[in-house]
Amino acid sequence: MQIILLEKVGNLGSLGDVVKVKDGYARNYLIPQGLAKRATEANKAEFEARRAELERAQADKLAAAQAESAKLEGLMIQITRKAGMDGRLFGSVSNIDIAEALAAQGFEVERAAIRMPEGHLKQVGDVRVDIVLHADVVVPITVSVLGEQ
Repeated sequence: MQIILLEKVGNLGSLGDVVKVKDGYARNYLIPQGLAKRATEANKAEFEARRAELERAQADKLAAAQAESAKLEGLMIQITRKAGMDGRLFGSVSNIDIAEALAAQGFEVERAAIRMPEGHLKQVGDVRVDIVLHADVVVPITVSVLGEQ
């Protein structure tokens, strides 16, 4: 299916690109989320008429994400969990736990924006975790997992 992107989408394209994607991806995700429209002649004409407005909105989102990233830069959060003698946790620390810890410090971050490259944290120690605030803005933070007996 041919679509017009209304926002920058990672690994797909940026604002105004006409790309071909699988039908299900377009119907079930991109179009309902407002990220794209079908590439019909009427939609292309409507997009060109609204192009300046959409570029301004995307620039505003990018500026807001960069302002938020300046606040999050170098942040370290501590999460305490029960752990065994060898430093392994009973359970794990997930992106939900990290989002709650960030909310407690006054940062509203969606849990889907938290990227944990090795999966859930299962060891005591410091781990670098990326937070994706925008397709162009990725902020690394440090999560310190503390063990309690």
